[in-house]
Amino acid sequence: MATAAIADLKNHFPKAKITALCQSNVASLLENNPAIDEIISYKKPSGWIHRIEHYDLIQDIRLGDYNLGVLFTNSFSSAWWFWRGHVKYRLGYGDLTRSLLLTKAVREPTKKATQHLVTTYKEILTPLGIAVSNTAPQLFITEEEKRTARDFLALKGINVDKDLILGINPGAAYGSAKCWLPERFIEVTKKLLRHDRLQVIYFGDQAGKSLVDAICQELPKDQVVNLAGKTSLRELIALIDCCSLFLTNDSGPMHISAALKVPLVALFGSTNDVSTGPYGSGTVIHKHVECSPCYKRECPIDFRCMTRISVDEVYNELETLVKDPSEALK
Repeated sequence: MATAAIADLKNHFPKAKITALCQSNVASLLENNPAIDEIISYKKPSGWIHRIEHYDLIQDIRLGDYNLGVLFTNSFSSAWWFWRGHVKYRLGYGDLTRSLLLTKAVREPTKKATQHLVTTYKEILTPLGIAVSNTAPQLFITEEEKRTARDFLALKGINVDKDLILGINPGAAYGSAKCWLPERFIEVTKKLLRHDRLQVIYFGDQAGKSLVDAICQELPKDQVVNLAGKTSLRELIALIDCCSLFLTNDSGPMHISAALKVPLVALFGSTNDVSTGPYGSGTVIHKHVECSPCYKRECPIDFRCMTRISVDEVYNELETLVKDPSEALK
């Protein structure tokens, strides 16, 4: 979601060399981005002291001799690294302690809960004279990656040019409170498979593999491909790009799908679809029950936010996209 603000930063300072600093498990998301000249990735150390005194990372930052550091994260440790790394001008949202480490502490927007996080990131740049834009998040896939994904699907009996491909992501890294019921994913998939041209790909990370395996066990193997735990992040991006439409919980693959402009239906329960929903397009189903958003990893009561999302409701939204995927892009 920060890629939109990074693009605005590059547009404002076209001659600047921009380095992106991020955790290694997501660094490949930024590969091939024309706004980014270099990526420094790191593993998050265990323990508070080790996390703060990340010596090797601080040395990398010092070697960069950076004029400007923009902090999209709100963590104390990231501001500490920029300060210890001798970044000359440090810009980000501040609080009572973190503000001491910043050259310019921006006040958090009062509308933070009622605006998209993409906009909240962009507002960090306003002290630089960069107005909030309509730039959308983007991911960049090479032609080789696209060919490899298409060839891989061809081996699975899926023709990207002729078949209608539904990607489904039934998991979410944050916890089960963000996930629609597995039996309902099974039911809606079976209903959609009545369409002759439809092929279904189930996605998931290694942690969610058992969930996806259990779902796919109940589905016809000649029309459903299970890729849970079998793709790298770059492969996942290229394969989602091959999809005609996408069904997902609030998750990383949801944002990937939105950034690639793949028509999608996103299911929300414990989180805020206004601030972290798919940016700019897509259909969100969110029942807005009295306890949502709670941001809990697991539901402590009756999971009403997700159980009230019916199979028929999800099916009807997807059925519309099966007939005309462009409907989700309006």
